Formats: sequence, structure tokens, C-alpha cells
Amino acid sequence: MAKFRMVRTDFWKNPIVSEEMTPEDKYFYLYLLTNPQTTQIGIYKITKKQMAFDLGYSIESVHSLMERFILHHKLIRYNPETRELAMKNWGKHNLERGGKPMMDCIFSELKDVEDLSLIQYVSEAIQKQEIRSLFESFCKQEDMIYGNEVSGKEAKNTYLESECGGHDDTLTHRETKGGQKEEENEKEKEKEKQQQEQNAFHPTCEFNPEIKNPLQSNQNDVKEIVEFWDYNGFGLSNLNAKQQLLAWLDDSSFLQPKDAILKAMKIACANNKRRLSYVVGILKNWENESLLTVEEINTYHENQKSVPKYRQSTELFQAGRDIPRRFELDLTAGEE
Repeated sequence: MAKFRMVRTDFWKNPIVSEEMTPEDKYFYLYLLTNPQTTQIGIYKITKKQMAFDLGYSIESVHSLMERFILHHKLIRYNPETRELAMKNWGKHNLERGGKPMMDCIFSELKDVEDLSLIQYVSEAIQKQEIRSLFESFCKQEDMIYGNEVSGKEAKNTYLESECGGHDDTLTHRETKGGQKEEENEKEKEKEKQQQEQNAFHPTCEFNPEIKNPLQSNQNDVKEIVEFWDYNGFGLSNLNAKQQLLAWLDDSSFLQPKDAILKAMKIACANNKRRLSYVVGILKNWENESLLTVEEINTYHENQKSVPKYRQSTELFQAGRDIPRRFELDLTAGEE
């Protein structure tokens, strides 16, 4: 069943949004509030790869945005080991109504949270006491299990330094306190998460390490195209144009869509026409000519190089006066 998330209209009146955020920040913040992974409690699992795929960004761009929202805006926390993201002000704007159905939903989702300290983080902004008490009951469970072993400084390291110090969004070993058996269970969970990530967009395909991951290939293609776009002056903040261009990776007849897109962009640069419409026009012309590979495109353009000279000579010939057919030149005519 599809989930519907609404953003309050006063989102745009928030001083942080209106005065401190760049256009990319606003776009990213709206995504964090409305993406399909969001939950009723403001804590949900999501990977950087998923975010990059949805937004059409590179992993590096997502990492930079995450760093800004954690360190500068201080609006989220992210545990790179459990892949759980928490929205600081979620409870202030989305947890205002009580009632049994709502409380049952919140309780059910809180049970699935692995990092209980994120529950404490979100609970601080909840104004409705009934809901806040339910959140705090889970925070007390964390105190009973771990006591005071985790200091404030160590908690900061978990969410800030490890996240912003170049974490590559791959699974890392997490310290456990339940002995050898719990450690083995943790390893099993890590393997399952790896497999789920690799099959996230291809749920019907079984994981086979010998087969190249199509998601990874697609991510690499997206990264190359976005980086070429950004670094060659097509418009860093023109997100809509980027998304339209990236759609050609899946919705074109090219056998090598990434290579064809990059070649069209290079031609646009050579002609100083750094516009989406110009690039798309080139791609459509190639499709109309049934040129499906870069090799066919190159051959086609090589053959076209001789066309202007031929046309020029033909036009010069046709520009003169037509000579009647069966005309014979007689030099002695009219001398008698």
C-alpha cells in the first residue's frame, strides 16, 4: 500500500530553510521528509546508494549533503552501521495526534528501531506528552541494557565523525555485548543486509557473486553523466534537466546509452551549446537514424564529412545555364 506524506506549508517560512539552505539543501530536505522509506516515528532505514539513485546524485554528493545536515544544519542523525536516519523535528510537526490507532502504529515502529539512542533524539521535539512518554519508555530500555557506558562524546563520534570521515556506506563490524552467539547473529544480519542492498531494485533476482550487479553498473553510469554535467558548465543546480537526461539510460534504444549520452554532451560542449534541448536533439537524431552504438555513430559522422564537398560541386554545376540535349557544336555554321 502506498504511503502519502504531506509537507506543511510553513516549511518555507522556517528561517533555517529560507535563509540558510541552498536550493540543493531544500531539495534534499524535502526528499528526507517525503521519500518512500519514511515512517510515522521519524526514524527509518535508508542507504546512501538509495538516496543517490532516487535523487540522481553521486554518492559523493549525497555524502556532502548528509554532512551539512548533520554538522551545519543539525537537523538529522544517521547511524552508518544500522543505516538508520532520524529527523530531529519530526515529532514537533507530525506527532500531534494521539488515539489508539496512532499509538499502536508508533509502538509497532519503535520496536523495529535498532539504535535506541535515535529514539531519544527524536523524542526531544515531541510536544504531546502521551506520545513522548511512549518514546521515552524505549529510551529507558536502552539505559537498562547499556547503562552509562556510552558517554556523550562517544555518541557524537557515532553520528558525526564516523559519518563525515569518509564512510563508504558499506557494512562495518559493530561491537556487541552478548557474547559469541550474539556476535554470530550480528554477522548473519550483516550478510542479509548486503544481499538486500544488492537486490533492492531487482527483488526477483537471486544474488550471484559471479554476475555483475546491474544496480552498481547503473550507479556508475549515473555518476559519470552527472559529474560530466556538473564539471562542464551545463548547470550545477539544474536538477530537473539532469533527471530528464538520466532518463535516457533506461528509456532509449541505444545499446550503450551512457556512452551515447556522454558523446552527445561532448558534441554540445564543442559547439558551445550546453543545454539539455541540444543534447536531447542529438540523441533523437541518432535514434531516428537507427544508430544504436557509438561505433555506428562514429561511422555515420565519418561518412558525412565528404557530403558538403559533393553538394558544393553539384550546386556549382547546377548554377550554370542548362545545355540542351542532342546539341552539336558546329564551328562553320553561319559562314556561308
